[in-house]
Amino acid sequence: MSALLDTQHVQQHVQTEPAPRTLPEVPTGRRSFADTGPLPTREPDREPRDSTDVRRLSAVLFARLAELERGTPEHSYVRDQLIRQNLPLVRYAANRFRHRNEPHEDVVQVGTIGLIKAIDRFDPDRGVQFPSYAMPTIIGEIKRYFRDSGWSLRVPRRVQELWLSLSDAIETLSQANDRAPTVAEMAAYLQVTQEEVVACLEATNAYAPSSLDAADGTDERTLADRLGYQDQALEGVEYREALRPLLSRLPARERKILMMRFFHSMSQSQIATELGISQMHVSRLLSRTLTRLRTELGDC
Repeated sequence: MSALLDTQHVQQHVQTEPAPRTLPEVPTGRRSFADTGPLPTREPDREPRDSTDVRRLSAVLFARLAELERGTPEHSYVRDQLIRQNLPLVRYAANRFRHRNEPHEDVVQVGTIGLIKAIDRFDPDRGVQFPSYAMPTIIGEIKRYFRDSGWSLRVPRRVQELWLSLSDAIETLSQANDRAPTVAEMAAYLQVTQEEVVACLEATNAYAPSSLDAADGTDERTLADRLGYQDQALEGVEYREALRPLLSRLPARERKILMMRFFHSMSQSQIATELGISQMHVSRLLSRTLTRLRTELGDC
């Protein structure tokens, strides 16, 4: 994974056990850490019961960090402890992206970069809890990683950013409606135009995950195992270029009916009212037009 931080340094934090439950004695003066002793660590097989202790300890460590000069061993030590204490935030954020088919530890390492940036920028005097401040930075770093890596073709940044949101929208709407969402539903959910959604769906062919052998979350099947599966959310996108000349040859009214039905999600009754014809006539026109398109598409 390419990253802007020394990979070994990040891995050192990623592999460290989570935070202790008991608050250490953090020095308040300018004495060396050699005089105060190291911060105690928790027993390796015990997990903290909640995040309260971590937040309290982080507050103490941030207060101590503000007293120390950057670049000194003491400052680096306290900063390192803050990173270790707050790694659960990174893992929580990384778990939200398990379905991206990227190596999970890569995502954790990228999220750790975001955590370090948040620690370096955090001002405890503003009265904001550190987790609330850090989480957007961590998630933003992970999203930038997905946006900037994996695209085999040049795709506009706006489309790359929308692709991340569109993937979540498809999953959410599919679960809510028990079916694949329409273009109109996705556009309404994301508050973008239908043209942007279509452009984003077409651009998905330019994104290539890091590994075809990576397992998808808790499912043992890899991405390569899933390549033969039909994705209803993207069904028909690959035929769009073939359909365009066929659609251009349709009569204007038939083209309009198709747009109203499949892009604006209008019912046959609504189309009939809009065009001033009967619903049965709309149904016949739709059936005839779709049959014609299927036949001509099969000949392409």
